[in-house]
Amino acid sequence: MSTEQLAQFLGLAAMVAFVVGVNLMRSGGRRRPRPHPRRWPTNVQSLGRSAPDPAPFDAAGQLRIVAGADFEKRRLLSKAEAQFFAAAEKAIAERGLTWRVMAQVCLGEVLSSPDPEAYRAINSKRVDILIVTRGGEPVAAIEYQGAGHYKGSAPMRDAVKKEALRRAGVRYIEVTPEHGPEDVAREIGRLVEPPRAASA
Repeated sequence: MSTEQLAQFLGLAAMVAFVVGVNLMRSGGRRRPRPHPRRWPTNVQSLGRSAPDPAPFDAAGQLRIVAGADFEKRRLLSKAEAQFFAAAEKAIAERGLTWRVMAQVCLGEVLSSPDPEAYRAINSKRVDILIVTRGGEPVAAIEYQGAGHYKGSAPMRDAVKKEALRRAGVRYIEVTPEHGPEDVAREIGRLVEPPRAASA
């Protein structure tokens, strides 16, 4: 190696050493460990449940945030939804059925799927009213579609819920402001009446 090449090599080495030294001084002389992605419990992934919010991840952090916040009560159902809820309860009682009526039920609690992606698609979606047997098995879902409901992505979200329920064998009943309690009673009657034979 010539003297000129040696000088160039030493100059380059000195520059690299300078840059490394400056970075070490800025980091306090310690190499910062690379953060590892949070790994959720295997059972959560296998069930297809959505991972919990990592901030805050622990219960102590959640309690600290909740303790410093204000909360107010909210209606579980709108006035219109509550009317259809009452209509469903009345229709079930009049027919002597042992079914029960639930409100704002998360689909992830009443539907399952071996496909994790499919389960995640419905896990956080809710139905306004769910009719279940005495043992808790879903029979029918009642969705109230108020004015302006068919805006944005709402129709597509409803289509997802409707298809998942259909594939699980759960009846999907859609009501609008034009419907009344008698419509709910009629639909519930159809759930218990045997299907009519097709005309020849």
